[in-house]
Amino acid sequence: MNPNAPQQLLRATVFHTPRNPFVSEAALEAFADGALLVGNGRVLACGDYAALHAQYPQAAIRDLRGGFLLPGLVDTHTHFPQIRILGSLGLGLLDWLHQCALPEEARLADEGYARAVAAEFVHGLAAHGTTTALVFGAHFQSATAALFETAAKSGLRVVSGLVVSDRLLRPELHQTPRAAYTASKELIRTFHGKGRLLYAVTPRFALSTTEGMLEMCQSLLREHPDVRFQTHVNESPREVAEVLKLFPWARDYLGVYERYGLVGARSVLAHNLHPNGDELKRLAVSQASISHCPCSNAALGSGWFPLRRHIESGVRVALGTDVGAGTGFGLMKEALQAYMLQRLAPEGFALGPAHLLYMATRAGAEALGLDDVIGDFQPGKAADFVYLRPEGNSPLAAVVARADNPARMLAALLTLAGAECVREVCVEGAPVFSRDSVQ
Repeated sequence: MNPNAPQQLLRATVFHTPRNPFVSEAALEAFADGALLVGNGRVLACGDYAALHAQYPQAAIRDLRGGFLLPGLVDTHTHFPQIRILGSLGLGLLDWLHQCALPEEARLADEGYARAVAAEFVHGLAAHGTTTALVFGAHFQSATAALFETAAKSGLRVVSGLVVSDRLLRPELHQTPRAAYTASKELIRTFHGKGRLLYAVTPRFALSTTEGMLEMCQSLLREHPDVRFQTHVNESPREVAEVLKLFPWARDYLGVYERYGLVGARSVLAHNLHPNGDELKRLAVSQASISHCPCSNAALGSGWFPLRRHIESGVRVALGTDVGAGTGFGLMKEALQAYMLQRLAPEGFALGPAHLLYMATRAGAEALGLDDVIGDFQPGKAADFVYLRPEGNSPLAAVVARADNPARMLAALLTLAGAECVREVCVEGAPVFSRDSVQ
C-alpha cells in the first residue's frame, strides 16, 4: 500500500482495544463486517463497513473479507542476539545465560555475523505481525548499529540500545563505564529519533552492572530525557539473592535501579516474577511498566507471574517474547501462554480475549510512551496493522466460520493463529511484510 495514495477502505473483521480492559468492561471494539479507512499513513476511521462506505463513498475499497485486521503487535522485551539459540531447553536462568546466551552474544563482535543475525531478527518480527519492538541490542556498538540500520531499512518501529555490563559475564562482553558512555552517546546521536527508531538505555541487569555503570546509565537519562530505559528485574530467586548480595544497601531488587533514577514512566522492566508488595506499590507510583514474557518464564522454570498482584497494585503490564529464552517471535502465542499460565497460577487472573489483545498492542504502546501514535485504530494514529487470514482447510477457518460473535472469533485467533496466518503487515500504511499477494 502506498501511504501517499488516496483514501482506502479496508474491509475485514476488525478488532482493537482503544481502552484498558483491566479497568473498563467496554474495552474491546469488534466489527464482524468492519472496515479501516486509511490515508497518508494514518487511520482516518474505524467501524462498521456499511456505515463507513456510506460516509466515505469516494474511498477505494480493498476487500479483505475472510480475514482479520488487528493493530500492529508491540513486543516490549526481546533480545536480537539470541535468535540462533532458540530451543535451548532444560536450564534455569543463570545456567542458560552462561551456557547458551552469552557465548552466542559474544559472536556478535564479528560485524558480518551481527548483520546476518540482525536481518534474521528483523524479518522474524515482521513475519509474526510485530510492528514495534523494544529490543535488547548487543554488547558491541557495531552490532547494535547493525540492528538499527537493518530496522530502518525494514520500516519497523524499533527501540533499542547498547547492552552495558561490566562484571560477572564473559570478559569480552564487559565494557568500562566510560567506554559504554562514549559508545551510547554515539548511538543516540546517530539513531535516536531518526525515522521510526528510538534509543533505550540498556543495562543487562543489576547482577552484571557495578554502581559505576548504573551511574553512567543515570547520566545518559539525564542528558537525553526522551530516551527509554529497559532492563530485567526479579526474574529468578537465585538471581534476586545474588543481586542483594552485590548491593547490600538495597532494600530490594527494584531499589538498586531506583537509587540511580532509572525507574520512571518510560522504563520497561522485564519479568518481575518475584516482587514484594512494596516494590509493586513503587512501580505503580513511578508509572514504569513490566514486560511479561510467559513462554520464557515457563521454559526457564523461573516462576509464576503474579498478574493479579500487579493489576491490583496499579502496575502497567504488557507482553514480550524474550526470543532466545522463549519460544520465538509470536506475540499471539505469548498472549495464549499468559492465559494458560494464569489459569493454573496461584491467585491467577482470569484473562479474556480483550485483555490478551490489549496486552499485545495498546499496553505495549503505553509502556513505550507511544500510545498517542500506535496501539489501536483510533483516528489520527499511525496505520500500523496486521492482516490475518486462516488457510481454507485449517481448524481456525472451521472455528471462525461457525463463531457466533466477534469475541469468539478473537479467542479463536489468539488460540490457533500462527505465523502462517500473517498475510500482510503494514506500518503507516506501507507493507513491511507480505506472505502472499492479497487482492
